Amino acid sequence: MDQRILQREKTEEETNLEQNLRPQTLFQYIGQEKVKANLQISIDAAKKRGEVLDHVIFYGPPGLGKTTLAHIIAREMGVNIKATSGPAIEHP
Repeated sequence: MDQRILQREKTEEETNLEQNLRPQTLFQYIGQEKVKANLQISIDAAKKRGEVLDHVIFYGPPGLGKTTLAHIIAREMGVNIKATSGPAIEHP
């Protein structure tokens, strides 16, 4: 009967729920209008050239929408994404 409620890793259900709550397009993303405008220009230009979008790095404290924007860019470009973090890179 020893069932832990808290776990270190997200369950598949939590991951799916989290993805469904996030905005799927730049249009759905609320706030940061300058960032959205710049990203939309970059995405549109890359699509018109038939190329991939150059590297984009987001930085800042938690809760700013960095991961959400990264997933939106991938979706808008029609590609897969693999997300990581600085600490994961520093300490393999």
